[in-house]
Amino acid sequence: MQMNDVTSSDIEDMPTSPENLLNILKSLNIPYELHHHEAVFTVAESQKIDADIQGTPCRNLFLRDRKKKNFLVVLQNATEIDMKRLPALIDSAGLSFGSPARLWQYLGVRPGSVCPFAIVNDTDNQVQILLDKSMMETDIVNFHPLLNTMTVSLKPSDLIKFIESTGHKAHIVDLSEAKPEC
Repeated sequence: MQMNDVTSSDIEDMPTSPENLLNILKSLNIPYELHHHEAVFTVAESQKIDADIQGTPCRNLFLRDRKKKNFLVVLQNATEIDMKRLPALIDSAGLSFGSPARLWQYLGVRPGSVCPFAIVNDTDNQVQILLDKSMMETDIVNFHPLLNTMTVSLKPSDLIKFIESTGHKAHIVDLSEAKPEC
C-alpha cells in the first residue's frame, strides 16, 4: 500500500487508528513528536526519512515459532541479528516470519506498519514483545504509529510505559548474542 493508496476506509478498518493511538499516548502523559512522510516499507526505504528525524531508527520483526507462539522483536536498525541464533535467546525454536494474515489477526496492522504500538491490538496477550537492550539505552526511539506514513519519536521509558498500559510485559533482551558470526 503506497501513501496515495491509503484511504479513510483503510484506516477505519484498523482496530486502533493512528489518531486513537496518539490519544492513548496523550492520556498516558507520554510526550512524543509526530513526523509525516511518504510510505516506507523497508529499512532501506526509510533511510532518507530517518536522516531528517532525531532519534534512533528502529525496525520490528513479527515472528512465530513451531508451537505457533508469537513474538514482536523491536530493535534499532543498527542491531544485526542472525535469525538462526535468535531462538536460543528468546526460548523458542523454529522461528519464521508471521504471515500478513497472522500479523493482522494479532496486531491489527499491515506489512510495513509493524511497530511496538500495535501491541495495543493484542487484547488476548498472544504476542510476547521483546525490546533490544541497546535500543532501550538510547535517548529517543522512532516507530510508525500503526501506519507507515508517519513516525513517532519518544523516550524508551515512555515506550515501556505504553506497553505496560496494554497489559503486556516489556522484555528487554541483549540481542548482541544473536549477532552474526564473522
